[in-house]
Amino acid sequence: MLHEQRRLAPPPLERGSEEVAAFIDTYFNAYNSARLREACQLMVRMINEGATIGVSLSGALTPAGLSSVIVPMIRKGFIDYLSSTGANLYHDLHFDLGLPLYRGLSQVVSGSSDVELRKQGIIRVYDVLFPADVLYKTDEWLYRVMLAEEFHKRMGTAELHHRIGRYALETARAAAISKPSILASCHEYELPAYTPSPGDSTIGLNFAAIYAARPERGPHVDPAIDVTEMSAIVLDAKRQGGRSAVVVFGGGAPKNFLLQTEPQLQEILGVSEKGHDYFIQITDARPDTGGLSGATPAEAVSWGKIDPDQLPDCVVCYIDSTVAMPLIGSYVAARCQPRKPRRLLSRLPEMVTALRAEYERTDLYRRYWGSRR
Repeated sequence: MLHEQRRLAPPPLERGSEEVAAFIDTYFNAYNSARLREACQLMVRMINEGATIGVSLSGALTPAGLSSVIVPMIRKGFIDYLSSTGANLYHDLHFDLGLPLYRGLSQVVSGSSDVELRKQGIIRVYDVLFPADVLYKTDEWLYRVMLAEEFHKRMGTAELHHRIGRYALETARAAAISKPSILASCHEYELPAYTPSPGDSTIGLNFAAIYAARPERGPHVDPAIDVTEMSAIVLDAKRQGGRSAVVVFGGGAPKNFLLQTEPQLQEILGVSEKGHDYFIQITDARPDTGGLSGATPAEAVSWGKIDPDQLPDCVVCYIDSTVAMPLIGSYVAARCQPRKPRRLLSRLPEMVTALRAEYERTDLYRRYWGSRR
């Protein structure tokens, strides 16, 4: 059932295709194809105008090999920070370790027995298959990494991922992996990568196992650090005279974590702000069910997440991320020159200090804390 010729190993999408870009501009004229064209064109504007760009990732994107699109965008400076499910970051580590994932056939989805797959020791993510041993070997590697002394502290997920990423990058380079994982690349380019629900992934399961054995050891992840740092990134983008942009692949917690930075600034901290300037969402979720995954940018305006004056610079495309992401990646690679990576991780302390200074000048701060200390 697992054939080597169907092994998932797409090369990094480093070079865009002008033919693909021209095809999109010419033939994607109506309905969701037009929205995808608008998303591609808006992404080019965001990059060329120097916006600080946050990207959210949900759904099983890395098992499908789509970090081969994300990593080149990190290298080119097209992404400045990430909000992702822990699962996407965990499963991408399989590639650093040289562990195999395979494309399944349609029969796997429509007719094969998952009970039989279980007996064979094969894991299925829809039509992606891999031996259960892939999980065990990744867990062994990850557990041993997080036993290192540097992890025995209180930290946010950006620091946690930066530290894991160093080991991932060393492992990928030692194995001559041509496309290191998202975490390895985030470490190399000092790009903050956040996970809104760190316990809801196998990374969280492994540091919980360390906690079960020795509560004083292992990472002690604090979500307050993440919320503060991400809000500081957005505020810094605005206060430096720039613009804040969000690109959402899927929905769920990573989407909300990316967008809630503005309500945090305006509603909770009382800092004067208006919302993100650019918004692109790729989703297959409907808005009428009331879920966050399908919520529109117009609804986000009511929460203060999107600047109402910038609503024309918002695009929602109802399409599978696995279709849209490679097309967007190819389009912007063809139409944009690389930007110098911002390396925001190293600037987080100064950005958080600036955020605190603004908070201390607000009425909300004085209400709870009195005069500035």
